[in-house]
Amino acid sequence: MSMRFAFAALLATFAAPAAAQSTPDAAGGIDADNLVQTVRTLASDQFQGRAPGTAGEDRTIGYLIGRLQALGLEPGGTGGGWTQAVPLLHTRLGAPDTLAFERGGAKMPLTFGTDIYLSTLRPSDRAVVDKAPLVFVGYGVSAPERDWDDFKGEDLKGKVAVFLVNDPDFAAQPGEAVAGRFGGRAMTYYGRWTYKFEEAARRGAVAALIVHETEAAGYGWNVVESPGGENYDIVRAPGQLTSLALQGWISGATAEKLFAGAGQDLARLRAAARRADFKPVDLGTTFVAAIPVRHEVLPSQNVLAKIPGAKRPDEVVIYGAHWDAYGEGPPDAQGRIYRAGANDDALGVAGLLEIARNFKAAPPPDRSIVFAFWTAEERGLLGSEAYAAAPVYPVEKTVANLDLDILQTAGPAKDVILVGKGQGTLEDDLARLAAKQGRSVSEESLPERGLFFRADHFSLAKRGVPVLLMMGIAGASDLVEGGREAGQAWVDAYTGQCYHQACDAWSPDWNLGGAVQDIALFYQIGDELARSSRWPEWKAGSEFKAIRDRSAAARK
Repeated sequence: MSMRFAFAALLATFAAPAAAQSTPDAAGGIDADNLVQTVRTLASDQFQGRAPGTAGEDRTIGYLIGRLQALGLEPGGTGGGWTQAVPLLHTRLGAPDTLAFERGGAKMPLTFGTDIYLSTLRPSDRAVVDKAPLVFVGYGVSAPERDWDDFKGEDLKGKVAVFLVNDPDFAAQPGEAVAGRFGGRAMTYYGRWTYKFEEAARRGAVAALIVHETEAAGYGWNVVESPGGENYDIVRAPGQLTSLALQGWISGATAEKLFAGAGQDLARLRAAARRADFKPVDLGTTFVAAIPVRHEVLPSQNVLAKIPGAKRPDEVVIYGAHWDAYGEGPPDAQGRIYRAGANDDALGVAGLLEIARNFKAAPPPDRSIVFAFWTAEERGLLGSEAYAAAPVYPVEKTVANLDLDILQTAGPAKDVILVGKGQGTLEDDLARLAAKQGRSVSEESLPERGLFFRADHFSLAKRGVPVLLMMGIAGASDLVEGGREAGQAWVDAYTGQCYHQACDAWSPDWNLGGAVQDIALFYQIGDELARSSRWPEWKAGSEFKAIRDRSAAARK
């Protein structure tokens, strides 16, 4: 017996009593003690921070399979198994041999990590850009549904696209026509740096650079350069590799020098980029880079389980949470080396297991329910992206994806936080069923940071699947004890001290009353969908509505 399945058998025995102790009522009941047991296990040193491609992953996969078997779920992965393979490309840049902008024979040397930050998603031994022209493309938005195109037919093949971060209306001034066209301060998909790199690659660019601004990005330069030239992707076929040899950011100061040297006023161009008639600007400058690359393939896996539908098994409701965390790191003040992600996202995993237990205790659903435990979320939503690129269940028949990623642990709340207002009709279900709990809906507090685009549900949203995200750090909950002030204090403490750090550990001080409310709410939303013939929809103006509409015939 392999170590993984020996471990699975051991933990199935360990997990079974907890599953059997609960006697949920007909509506289902989320057991906080079960949540604690799961989190304490997954966040223990035995799992070594649950990094993909490590012994910690092997133990995590075994644990999850054992728990799912004990709950009586069926394998839901590839070929009737429990998993879906997700080979990961891991790259790291070495010290650059050449790194500069050139204009008229003169070089402007660039210091990696200070002036410019780069990485690559190509499995090559060297990343080379040979005197490629730089073209400023404003915000780099191509949004037909908003009648907006920053490219105006510009041929980017073999060139370097230079972008502004966020959306065209993020910095809109009073009276400007663009104000509100892209959601105002709330970020759309077009504001995400991932979209900008993908759009540059779709247009054949050889490199892409984003001008950093702390307010528009939502984080400082220290966050940009913190990965140290490291990056991850799913392994892609040669014909599907990005055209970008390098992608990254230039600092604000470097951008000012670049544009001024090209005879351009960056402030004026920022304003011009907020107009629909903006056209790309050739900066009369080339980019040269030659950087050694180390690359390897790390094997990893998603875990998938299902409860088959009794009437329409081909229609699928997917619940998701990511099993991975950040693995081993430098010792913290208490000497802890594992960044075990007790909340991010062991608690989400625990929530999925509780939802699964409740569904198994209820009559069989009409539609199938799939429980997806994603790998490599912390490496760029890669487990969910691998699934969405090669789905086990067709996306056109996927009813919805409900994702749990970080739940608040400060106690019961009078409200639930909505992430991504205005995207889809699932938010109406959230409000209606929250009201049955005696709770209201509060909007996320910093929509300009684009949290809607930064969790695993987004991989399916890009393919048109209606989604809903439960994320406790998206706003300050109105706590039963202490109100919104106490809710903000919890968000500030978690994000300021423990997010992606070793102190994201289980604590006996956790109050899971609010997490239980949120998990129960997601159970109710999924239960309604699984026992009906209703199809949630994207709302008018959503970036993803047209994608879903193209497959409408499959749902009739």
